[in-house]
Amino acid sequence: MVVTFKSRVIRIFHKYSLPRWLVLVIDMSVVYVVFLIAYLLRHNFEIVYDVPLSFRQAFFVLGIYTFFIIIFKSYSGMIRHTTLKDTYKIIFSNLSALSVLLVITLLSRNYVWKPVFNNSMSILLIHFAVVTVSLFFFRIMVKMFYEFASATSHERKNVLIYGSGDLGIVVKRVIEGDTKSQYQIKGFIDDDKKIQGKKVDGYPVYSRRVLTKDFIEKGDITTFIIAINKIVPSKKKEVIESVIQLGCEILETPSVDTWLNGHLEVNNIKKVKFEDLLGRDAISLDLVKIQKGLQGKTILVTGAAGSIGSEISRQLTRFNTKQLVLVDQAETPSFYLEEELKNKNNGCNFKIIIGDVTREDVMEHIFEKYRPEIVFHAAAYKHVPIMEAHPHEAFRVNVGGTKNIADLSIKYGAEKFVMISSDKAVNPTNVMGATKKICELLVQAYSKRKGVITQFITTRFGNVLGSNGSVIPLFNKQIQEGGPVTITHPDVTRFFMTIPEACQLVLEAGFIGNGGQIYVFDMGEPVKVLDVAMNLIRLSGLEPNKDIMIKYTGLRPGEKLYEELFSGGEHQLPTHHPKISIAQVEENNFDIILVKIDKILKSLYKIQESKLIEEMTEIVPGYRRMYEIVNQ
Repeated sequence: MVVTFKSRVIRIFHKYSLPRWLVLVIDMSVVYVVFLIAYLLRHNFEIVYDVPLSFRQAFFVLGIYTFFIIIFKSYSGMIRHTTLKDTYKIIFSNLSALSVLLVITLLSRNYVWKPVFNNSMSILLIHFAVVTVSLFFFRIMVKMFYEFASATSHERKNVLIYGSGDLGIVVKRVIEGDTKSQYQIKGFIDDDKKIQGKKVDGYPVYSRRVLTKDFIEKGDITTFIIAINKIVPSKKKEVIESVIQLGCEILETPSVDTWLNGHLEVNNIKKVKFEDLLGRDAISLDLVKIQKGLQGKTILVTGAAGSIGSEISRQLTRFNTKQLVLVDQAETPSFYLEEELKNKNNGCNFKIIIGDVTREDVMEHIFEKYRPEIVFHAAAYKHVPIMEAHPHEAFRVNVGGTKNIADLSIKYGAEKFVMISSDKAVNPTNVMGATKKICELLVQAYSKRKGVITQFITTRFGNVLGSNGSVIPLFNKQIQEGGPVTITHPDVTRFFMTIPEACQLVLEAGFIGNGGQIYVFDMGEPVKVLDVAMNLIRLSGLEPNKDIMIKYTGLRPGEKLYEELFSGGEHQLPTHHPKISIAQVEENNFDIILVKIDKILKSLYKIQESKLIEEMTEIVPGYRRMYEIVNQ
């Protein structure tokens, strides 16, 4: 019976709300009736006064109050969502009305106006106090009834909000104002010692020192929301690390510019990303040099719809280029990239082209038509196990595609050719890494050719967080499905950086050298993939090997336990940018390397797999497949 009544009330509240005119009528009625009550209060409920005069004065007072109610629009808000702002409107409206009535009363006594204008001062003050409380009480009762009637019966998660400032209070009110919210506020966490121990908006403020297992379990805290504007990455990392071991789900409030129509909703509050645990500060770019290198130029990006290529494309839209020519063979990702760039509406002139970088005729048509001056070559096959099973395709696309674009860059006089390489090219143990190393050697060979005006640049970095097929999306999917999370080996380590970080450094590297350099990015310390998995599970408020199991599957073909950024024969040289170094490569007979590459490409699918691997080993003497290393 109760459930049926509540469900009916909820339907009524969701379907209807008090119209403004009705709220105005109710407020006016309250003003009129309370004035008559104030008369009775003033005379101790004895009718020893002129009753007809009291009614006429009540209408006069009603007129003054109604004027200011309309001016301040104190009747216009939805009563069920009454806020402090609505209370201020009532107070200001009533104070204004009282002030005018007091002035009129004094003037009427001085100039002997009609009795209707000469109100008792005490009655006016009693009326002001009672009517203000009544109007406020009416709104609070409606709000309380609405919240009671529409409150969900499901169990809510207890929440701590980190940050008791303006944003923290906004988050608190959004959660409380959403009757469907699954959260229930338990307090704030703040590093400001002046606030700790006090209450903000009715909730206690704690220091981060209270964040212990006992405190979390005692308060049954399940969720921790970060609500601080522009928190620096290092601070954010510190906060997350102080909470992540406590078994709480960790969420964050998005930046204000992403709020829907300027309003925050509970659905906008999302889980923090693993990238936040890197604690990286924003990269400082030489924007003047990059702008100078790109301004008024036609830029070609290959692999433009991929993880790296698409982010390079986004970054390039910041600069005043003449045109962006974005090439990729994948139709659907290209469509989404085109829609995204259209929606950015920043006046950037771009052209999406579907094309395979290994097709000489297609690529020549593009070069001949658009005459790109800067080329960012990001097109490549990158998945180690798949390329291990398809070495011919790896060589065709990675090496053949690079050679094709490099040849056309020279032929059509491109100023710069920037190739995206990989840390897997260092002491390669798999086909993908070996093809990338061959690409590096190919680019080096072209950079040493006499008479070539194109500056050839290579950029080398490791795993990019969030890229297609990387561990983060895979682990998140496995966690959402309830596990297990699969890891090849407990000791596997990798270098990680974010996609924007990598692409910003690619742009910087493209304009700090004169060609022939291999730029290597500082990716910090290598991270255990096991730690990545465990942290992602904890960020979801779950316990590794309890809520989500971790399963080891064994190293895949060609996979290393750890990655390197420099090979044994390379020397690390600094640049002006603290996050970019130069790998000083060993001298090679690059003419012979080019001859070998051409020979393989001309008869690629006539070569047996074992022979192809042998040919690749001749070009990259350090290349040994992982199973050969394991079986030694």
